[in-house]
Amino acid sequence: AFERRRAVERKHGRISMVAVVGMLVHNAGIELPGSMTLDGSVKFSDISDGFTGLFEVPAFGLAQILLGTGLMELVTWPASDYSGDYGTGYLGQTLEGEELKFKLDMELNQGR
Repeated sequence: AFERRRAVERKHGRISMVAVVGMLVHNAGIELPGSMTLDGSVKFSDISDGFTGLFEVPAFGLAQILLGTGLMELVTWPASDYSGDYGTGYLGQTLEGEELKFKLDMELNQGR
C-alpha cells in the first residue's frame, strides 16, 4: 500500500509541475495561435489568465481535456507501475539502481 501511495505522489507531483509551467507560459503571454472552436468564435488568446479562464473554455474543450487526462492516466502512466519510470527517461538517460532511487527521492523532496 505504501509503494502505491508513493507512486501516486510522484505521478501527481509531475503533473503539478507541468501545470505550473503551463500557467507560467500562459501568464507570460505565450499563447497558441488559432481557435478553440471549429467556427473560430473563441480564440486561445481570448481565454483569461488564472482560474477564471477555466470557465471561458467551451464545454467540448473541457471534455477533451478530461478525456486526454483519463487516457494518459490509464494508458501511459498506469497506476500499477510503481517504478517511477514512465518511458520518458531522465533527460535522455536511463537510470538504474541506487542512482534511480536517489533521483526519485530527490524528486519527491523537491516537489513537497
